[in-house]
Amino acid sequence: QVQLVESGGGSVQAGGSLRLSCAASISAYSRRCMGWFRQAPGKERERVASVAPGGGGTLYYDDSVKGRFTISQDNTKNTLYLQMNNLNPEDTAMYYCAASKTIYCTGTFTWSQPESSYWGQGAQVTVSS
Repeated sequence: QVQLVESGGGSVQAGGSLRLSCAASISAYSRRCMGWFRQAPGKERERVASVAPGGGGTLYYDDSVKGRFTISQDNTKNTLYLQMNNLNPEDTAMYYCAASKTIYCTGTFTWSQPESSYWGQGAQVTVSS
């Protein structure tokens, strides 16, 4: 059974930092696309950052987080990270970890189709001004 468990959320003041972790119980972890999404109240879920499988896998960052957030992973621990620096109130949201259902993100997988991914339960990040 696939499990993605996020941790590291919390409340910080603007300018602060947090690091989210996603512990994945999933086969072939290193061969899946992994990503972080967030959803603020009243807004749609959006992709924050993602990484393709393989050494030096293609990275994606939303424009709003470029230069502030860093996605990384430890394949020996099946864990995905999101280092978030210089946080601002607009970053307040529930953050979700996601993994492609298919190996090497093939077939019907696309980040724009949530049903093609496995999802964690989320970690709340609250940034106060």
